[in-house]
Amino acid sequence: MEIKTITKILTDEGRITLKDKDGLLFDLIVPHKWSSEKDDAEGIFLLFDLFQIRGIAEQFSEVALDIVEFSEKPVIFHTPAGRALPGGPITEGNVKFLMLKKGFWNTLLFNFGKPLVFQKSRHNGSEYILQDNFPMAHRSLYLGPDGDVKILD
Repeated sequence: MEIKTITKILTDEGRITLKDKDGLLFDLIVPHKWSSEKDDAEGIFLLFDLFQIRGIAEQFSEVALDIVEFSEKPVIFHTPAGRALPGGPITEGNVKFLMLKKGFWNTLLFNFGKPLVFQKSRHNGSEYILQDNFPMAHRSLYLGPDGDVKILD
């Protein structure tokens, strides 16, 4: 499936269910289309650029920004939700995000131009099968606005 097709569906419908080549079934959702009634509160914001953090989180310290910028492997970051966040999953005042810096996923996010919400799908299947695997993170860190960092896993 082409990136152009995915971004068109996201623009038109606000969500898409995809399956990666290893069989992981997941939804990508435009944040303002995310619904607390039907979507997962454990959803993760997908970002492609450090500047996008400002749109979902409170102000970051330089230490926290450096950790995000220089992380080599996928890490799920937890941080206080921004007051101006238009929609999406917030759990106990925090948001989770994953910075995708290269490859297919970075290109998809860059072409869409806005953060998306990732969640494991509650559907049974998808007609959209990808040739790339989703880069699942195996680490979680909490980044506080004052520079505090906690390993969560």
